[in-house]
Order: sequence, then structure tokens, then C-alpha cells
Amino acid sequence: MVPALVVLLLGQMLVAMVTAAVRQTPTIDEPVYVGAAAVYLEEHSLRFNPEHPPLGKLVIAAGVAVAQPRLDPGFDGDQTQLGRRLLYESGNDPWRVMLWARLPVIALTLAFAAVVFLFARELAGTAGGLTALALYCLSPDVIAHGSLATLDVPAAGFLLTAVWLLWRARRRPRRCLPWAGVALGAALATKMSTLPAVPVLLALAGVSVWCASEGGWRRRAVRACAGAAAVGLVAVAVVWVTYLLVDPRLRWSPQQHVPVVHGLRGLMLESMPFPEPYRDGMRIQFGFENFPWEGFLFGRLYTGSLWYYLPAALLVKTPLGMLALWAAGAVTVLAVRRRLRPAAPYLLAAPAVLLAAAMQGSRNFGTRYALFLPLFLAVAAGCVLVVLRPRWGRIATGALVAFVAVSSLRTFPFYLPYSNEAFGGPARTRQHLHDSNVDWGQDLGRLAERLRERYRGERIWLVYKGSGVPSYYGIRAADPRKVPPERVHGVLAVSDSAAAKATGRLARLLEGSRPVEDVGHSITIYRR
Repeated sequence: MVPALVVLLLGQMLVAMVTAAVRQTPTIDEPVYVGAAAVYLEEHSLRFNPEHPPLGKLVIAAGVAVAQPRLDPGFDGDQTQLGRRLLYESGNDPWRVMLWARLPVIALTLAFAAVVFLFARELAGTAGGLTALALYCLSPDVIAHGSLATLDVPAAGFLLTAVWLLWRARRRPRRCLPWAGVALGAALATKMSTLPAVPVLLALAGVSVWCASEGGWRRRAVRACAGAAAVGLVAVAVVWVTYLLVDPRLRWSPQQHVPVVHGLRGLMLESMPFPEPYRDGMRIQFGFENFPWEGFLFGRLYTGSLWYYLPAALLVKTPLGMLALWAAGAVTVLAVRRRLRPAAPYLLAAPAVLLAAAMQGSRNFGTRYALFLPLFLAVAAGCVLVVLRPRWGRIATGALVAFVAVSSLRTFPFYLPYSNEAFGGPARTRQHLHDSNVDWGQDLGRLAERLRERYRGERIWLVYKGSGVPSYYGIRAADPRKVPPERVHGVLAVSDSAAAKATGRLARLLEGSRPVEDVGHSITIYRR
């Protein structure tokens, strides 16, 4: 039954991700990554999207290479304009380009499922591995972002792979440590937000070598330090190789403004053994942290950040059964001394540090900033079966997994706006959260179909928050914010992220309008 269950879980995940990839129009970030990937292939230039390292975009480039989109050589606009030019202004088919760009990320997401299963099986046996695999494959957040040409799932998956290899290094350090360094370097070369986990993983590397060594404490300590240093050196080498793959000469002339960073952050940046484009990308990221971003949580619009935003968003967007198993798994790993407690720092330390770092960030845009949690805590949840009685433990765990399955399958194919039953399901997510939690511009194509089917010939007004071009999909609409309110009559379509942050004229227009239906749980159609 084990192979059949594995195939079933991976099959439903593949169907869910491919369905989402085929039906969704480009989200806000995707055109930037796809455009940068096309420039990597055509011009071998690093000048676009330097705030993210190249590896994730090289993965996307594997699909872009198959699609072979036309791109004007020497384009000198900004990265947002580059994405629009590639998808909508160069004669390419954006549906085809985006599907091929998303397929490599889908394949990588499925590959990380093997890491989740094997890691949990080593800790808790086959039943534990299947439990972890089920939670991973049924996670609405993993499915939603694993079907997009973005960087969050690849970064989280590479990090989990590095930790799994470090755990295995407790028995075979010479075989596993180099590959752990490669996986850590891949995470760093995908997203800079994984940097806070580096000290944790280097410490875990030292612990693994210590446990695998024999002799006195001095000899073991020297070997542990050497092992940690080796992992760090390999990781740094992987980052360098990633940049050299794009441009072997490492030419660097930033296309966007690079802020000057002072103080401890500036000293840290100068001391990092990474290429200059990587360090400039970090400077840009630090500059983003100084922007007065707007957030939205439980109906409250605010400027700045809330330290509890991510825990609150995770409470909304994680299936209830999954939350219960995550908590039980964390307690189990910490409580079972002989068998599981040695694994506690491997499973819990890195996600705890990353979550704490993400909670301090200024951009309250979505649970994708904590997408490592569904991976690490799925493995921890698989360990619950170690302490429960075999019969009742499997019944209780199976019931919770079934609850997760029902909740996840009910939201098909609208995984991006998912919220659990306690918060009203996907149809009500927009009342609690915004941006990539619910509306990332993914339903412009569905809106065009709905307008053709039910509102043909009527006057359309549109407030769309996203990277798509409405006219390409046949939407002929005007912006209601650019005319006096008394002239706005007919059909008003508004992205839910825009409605969540509505002020001034848009707020008054919505107050005087009647919602009639929603599209994909991310765009609301009003009558006015």
C-alpha cells in the first residue's frame, strides 16, 4: 500500500498544481522573475532583479528556454517594464510562456516531497513518513506557491534538504556534509531571506561531526569545526558558481538604485564572502525595509508592520488539522528523549530563527515569507506516531489528516486565497488578509471569461492590482478613480487587495455599490 499511497498523494498534488498553473494569469512577482530569466538566457546579464540571487530564476529559465519567447535585445527599462514587454508587447503568448516557466518549479516542489517523506521515515518509520508526505502534499500554501514561477518553495525546499543531509551526517559525515553544503548554497543562491539560518546549519554541521567522531573531546571539537567550515565553504562556492553560470565575467552595473547601508549592517555586508551583485542585492533588500508599506489584518489597514502578523496569517491560512499535528509534532520531538530529542534542533531551530527574522520584517504581504514551516513541521508531525499507541494513534492521526484533505480539496482550484473553516474558508479570506494571501493578480483571465459570459455589452469599470494587462484578455474597462463618482455606473470589478486598502474616492465608490459575485475569491464584481 505504501507505493500506492505515495503515488496517490503526489498525483493529487501534481493535478492541483498543474491546474492552477494553467488557469492563473501572472501574479505580481512572476513577470519580473520570468523576464530576468529570459535575460539570463539571451544576454547573460545580471542587471535585472538583483535583489534576489539567480538560482531560482535559473530554474525558471529551464522552462523559459523551452518556450523560447522573443525578447528585444538591449531593453533598458526597469524590471517591471521588462516583464510586461516580454509577456504582452513582444508577440509572445503569455499563457504558454507562464506555463513553461512554472513547470520547473512544479517539478522541484514534487522532488522536495521525497525529502519530506524520507526525512520523516528515518525518524518515525513508514507511517510517519506517509503522514508527513500527506501534510506536505495537501498544504494549500505549498500547492499555491509551488505552482508559480516564484522563489519561495525552492528556497524552503533546498533548506530542508540541507538539514536532512546534516541529520544523516551524524552517521556518514564524509558522504553527507559536502551535499549539505551544496543544498545550503542552493538556498542562499535562491533567496537572501535564508541567510539567518546559516549559523544554525553550521552549528548543526558541527554537532553531526561531533556525534560521528571518536576519541577525546579536543579531537572531536577540531573535527566538528572543520566540518562546519567545510559546509560553509561549499555553500559560498555554490553561490559564486550560480552567478558565474549567468555571467562568467561577472560584469555588474546595477540597473536600479542601490542604497548605501551604514552601521552594523554595512559592516556585515562588507565582510560577506559573496559576489558584489549579491551584496548589492542585500543592500536593496535593506532599502525595502525602510519603506512605509501598508498592511491589512483582520479588517485593519495600517502602515508599517505588526510583529504578530505572520503568526496570525498562518492561523488563518493553515488547515485546522494541520495546525494540530504541527503542534503535536513539535511537542513530540522535544519530549521523546532517546529517539527523537536529538532531532529537535534539526527540525525546529532553523524554522524558529527564520520565523523570528521574518516577523521583524516590514513587509506584511503573506504567509509565503514563512513557507518553510509547512515543510519542516510536516516532518515533525510525522513523529507523532512514535509516542501514541499504535491503534489509537493511527486512528487519531488519520482522522486529522483526513480533515486536512477535505479542507484542502474543497478549495480546489483556488489555493492562493485559501483560509480554514474557522475563518470562513476561501470566500472570506479577503475580510482578514490581503496581497499574496488572497489576491496576487492571478484571476484576470477568469474575470475576462466572467465578463464575457454574464456582462457582455455593459459598461465595465476596473480596479485591478496585478501584473497582467486587462486589454490583452479582452477586458475593455475604465478606471473609476479617474472620473467623478456620479459618472460611475454599471459593472465595477475590484481586486480584493485594492478593496482592502481602499481610501478616498475608491472607498466612497465601494460604499455606494452592491457586491453581486466574486471571481476566484480574489476579485469582487459590484453593481453601481
